[in-house]
Amino acid sequence: MKIPKRIFQGHSPFRTPMNIHEYQSKEIFRESGITVQDGIHCTSVQEALDAYEKLGTKVVAVKSQIHAGGRGKGKLYDPDSGDMIMEGGVKIASTKEEVEVFSSNILGNKLVTKQTGDEGKIVHNLYLESGCSISHEYYLAILVDREKQSILVMASTEGGMDIEDVAETNPSAIHKFWIDPNDGLQNSQSANLSKSLGILENSQDLFIEMIRKLTDLFIQRDCSMIEINPLVMTSDDKIVALDAKVSFDDSASFRNPWIEDLRDLTEESEIELRAQNHGLSYVDLDGNIGCLVNGAGLAMATMDVIKLYGGEPANFLDIGGGADAKSISTGLEIILEDSRLDGILVNIFGGIIRCDMVAECILEVSNNIEINIPIVVRFSGTNHAQGKAILNNSGLGIITTDSLSEAGQAIVKVIGGD
Repeated sequence: MKIPKRIFQGHSPFRTPMNIHEYQSKEIFRESGITVQDGIHCTSVQEALDAYEKLGTKVVAVKSQIHAGGRGKGKLYDPDSGDMIMEGGVKIASTKEEVEVFSSNILGNKLVTKQTGDEGKIVHNLYLESGCSISHEYYLAILVDREKQSILVMASTEGGMDIEDVAETNPSAIHKFWIDPNDGLQNSQSANLSKSLGILENSQDLFIEMIRKLTDLFIQRDCSMIEINPLVMTSDDKIVALDAKVSFDDSASFRNPWIEDLRDLTEESEIELRAQNHGLSYVDLDGNIGCLVNGAGLAMATMDVIKLYGGEPANFLDIGGGADAKSISTGLEIILEDSRLDGILVNIFGGIIRCDMVAECILEVSNNIEINIPIVVRFSGTNHAQGKAILNNSGLGIITTDSLSEAGQAIVKVIGGD
């Protein structure tokens, strides 16, 4: 299948992909003819007990459903007391009593994994899945390689492990190939990967067919990533996706309105949702300098300059090229809600957005919210001189600069950096 170039275009590296749960991913796999175990989505202990009866297998996996990896090695805590309830967010049960205990310990409690950080995530959903007799575990992922403008297929013989750990401890176990957008997937590529992984000869055709179906799914559904960890060979030589993680390119959501029905708003940041509702692109980062910028490229350059001078950005906030006054004010208000901030850098290249309008928005927000951290502003483009004059005459002590380099140095210096 020939891959349209469009999948590599117009997607910001900081655009947040839309994630879905494992149980939703597996339903999409089923629709695409990709082999998975029978499973039932549950939101209560009683539903889990009913699902166990319905599945009709003695052994089942009781799986917490959150938008984060490392669930099996995670720990569950009472969200009120902080007491640890149970180790492991994925448990194997062989009796109805065990299903009850595990589902009770999982639902409504906070699951902390390597990917969630200490804040963890409250588990609202469970997936009960029939057990599987495993002969070998593999890792498989499909994602966009932006540098090569190709689809990267990556697999490992070390399934069930963090791929980052495998890359560090046993890099020879990782095998890759790239699908050229002009040529599409070649059967020889899948066949070579099958041999590299040591897939048994009588299972190679199944593996090659699965790669084809996954690649077709990736392209047709505008995915940004498909990850299966583990992909398993069963004792009867079948190839089964025992796990499933699918992310979609949010830039293509206009082509895929059905994706909205899969969205779990309880898994998404309230701030990011509010920003999105105002046409803003917001991603939370780990630093202490807030950034308000128009344009993804300019935002990335702004963060680079902050880091160049020894600072750390706290967010990626792109107000876009045509934001109105309300959106700009909302963006600044969202940034100011972050208690970690020691300062804010505003970097605007005026075009459709006038610099004087941005300056007026800053003043408006300052009238409604007490701003007790320094703000550095760099304006360039439409009405930049007027914008600087407004801020310089405001009495708010806002620092204005003429260049991005000066702005980066100024914000790091004023918050007490190098």
